[in-house]
Amino acid sequence: MTMARARLPDVEIPKDIRLRYDRFLDHFKGFEDLPAVRAIFGSKTKTALQSLRVEFFSSKWGYMGVSDEDGHLVVSTHYLRTGKRRDIYLDVIHELVHVRQFREGKELFPEGFEYPSAPTEIEAYRTCVAEGRRLGMDDAELFEYLKVEWMDEKDVRKLARNVGVRPPPRRPRRSARKRASS
Repeated sequence: MTMARARLPDVEIPKDIRLRYDRFLDHFKGFEDLPAVRAIFGSKTKTALQSLRVEFFSSKWGYMGVSDEDGHLVVSTHYLRTGKRRDIYLDVIHELVHVRQFREGKELFPEGFEYPSAPTEIEAYRTCVAEGRRLGMDDAELFEYLKVEWMDEKDVRKLARNVGVRPPPRRPRRSARKRASS
């Protein structure tokens, strides 16, 4: 059967589904009082967080992010259940920087930049690194925090340098054993 002759059953498939959003502060309490968050939004912190909406999704993939359509926060409930509390906390701080960037009209996924060099990511990670240092994290812990599946070791090292984290020394490559001269 060719594609042109295939006939679908008489079903309806919706194209536009209205998403359900919750208020950020209903779930993420206390963030409005944090110096790190006040540094992101300044005097507009309270109104920025009161107006922020969050969409929760249930999936084992993904962490959290900001919609590039309307700037709301998108959060994996699986990540909230299984992630490390400190990582989740720093990720919320990171994503709040993206919320502000979106509201300022910045392109969250700027063309021509790889992830570790994107200005929006550098700003967001620098904010996380500063907060991580305030929490007492050292460079080794911050470097581990920067590791995500979509970056290889080279990219993580580049991001670390871009945000002021000293990468650990590279492991020396094991050289091939030298053959004994005959």
